[in-house]
Amino acid sequence: MEYWDIYDSNKQKTGRTMKRNDWILKDDEYHLSVLGVLRRPDGRFLITQRVMTKSWAPGWWEVSGGGVMAGEESFEAVCREVREEVGLDVSHCRGKLAMTYHRENPGKGDNYFVDVYLFELDFDEKDVKIQEAEALGFRIATLDEIKELAAQGIFLHYDSIKQVFEEEVP
Repeated sequence: MEYWDIYDSNKQKTGRTMKRNDWILKDDEYHLSVLGVLRRPDGRFLITQRVMTKSWAPGWWEVSGGGVMAGEESFEAVCREVREEVGLDVSHCRGKLAMTYHRENPGKGDNYFVDVYLFELDFDEKDVKIQEAEALGFRIATLDEIKELAAQGIFLHYDSIKQVFEEEVP
């Protein structure tokens, strides 16, 4: 069973945990997720397509990410999620925490923070190893292609993270 830390409204750990996807949070409690935007030096991005068995947004496009496990730090989690989902190691890449956003879902038990990282990594398609339980496949897409998927309403989180695609990597 996977557990997540519970955070307060200041994104500080409360010392309590919850079962993954248990949605028991009070309105002033949060869990933490991460997203990893991977950009190649040529300016293209690695995106994956969600498997059709996902209960939420099946078939949509996204960047790698997931929940931060109890006891794990945000950077550790994004490195783990990227490695698990696409087989790439971003732990020593040029990159940064580009932004954090949060969502309030009053009365639903699912309030969350999302730390969004931007990494630059030189990789080829042959380097990508998709986790088949998570993704149907992947694309190495231009920003215009990502914007088009977003315009079609099939790119997860785009409106929340679109600024990250245009940031510079330190």
